Formats: sequence, C-alpha cells, structure tokens
Amino acid sequence: MAGKYIPLEKYLRGLPESQREVTLRFEQIEEILNGKLPFSAYESKKWWEHEKEGNHVNGRSWTNAGWKVDLVDLSGKWAKFIRTE
Repeated sequence: MAGKYIPLEKYLRGLPESQREVTLRFEQIEEILNGKLPFSAYESKKWWEHEKEGNHVNGRSWTNAGWKVDLVDLSGKWAKFIRTE
C-alpha cells in the first residue's frame, strides 16, 4: 500500500522550488496516482492530516516531499498543499 502514494511524492518533489503552494483536485491526485483515492479521503479531513510517522502512508508521501495539506475542501473535492521547508 505504501507504494501507491509514491507517484504523489514524486510529483510534489518535482515542482519548482520557488513554488510555495499547489492546489489539486482529487481527480488530479487520482490521475497522478493512476488509481482511486480511498473513500475516507472523500469523507474525512482526518485523512489529509500532516503526519511524519504512523500508519498513514498517504500523509507521509507529501510530508517526505516537504509539503503539507493547508486546506481541504471535501465538497469541492480539492486539497491545497504548501511547502514546509
């Protein structure tokens, strides 16, 4: 399961260092992952929380890339990531 989110980590790492934020629709994230987000990503903001350790491999993918989720809109189906470094 951990490998599922590696494409998202690579995508975020590949953004220019000068770019401080990026907003992605859930659909765009699924295209990056080449797969569907779990139901909980659509239903719970907790799924999007910043985590350096623990069982949430999704959160480690953006954390490892130096990003965190700043805002998430479940009804609009988008997440805004900001650089942490």
